Amino acid sequence: MKRIVLVIAAAAAVLSYGTLPSAAGYSGEAPWCAVMNIGAGTVTWDCQYATVEACTPNILAGNRGFCALNPYFSPVPLYGAAHIKRARRAPQMY
Repeated sequence: MKRIVLVIAAAAAVLSYGTLPSAAGYSGEAPWCAVMNIGAGTVTWDCQYATVEACTPNILAGNRGFCALNPYFSPVPLYGAAHIKRARRAPQMY
């Protein structure tokens, strides 16, 4: 029984080695948007492009508009935010 548990633990360790953390909180939005005029002063934002080069063919294909940076894009850090060390406060004497 111990041997089976040891083999399963070793297999789990080998399989999880080298994996990257998941992009938790990723909203599916990309950094570039195709802003298209659909008539009557109405515009639509199509935010699915990773680069401006990927956005440009959509605009050149006949959609009236332009490529712009996504104002709501916030990239998720790979390994979380940096930890800030703070100095300890001296105890207050009354």
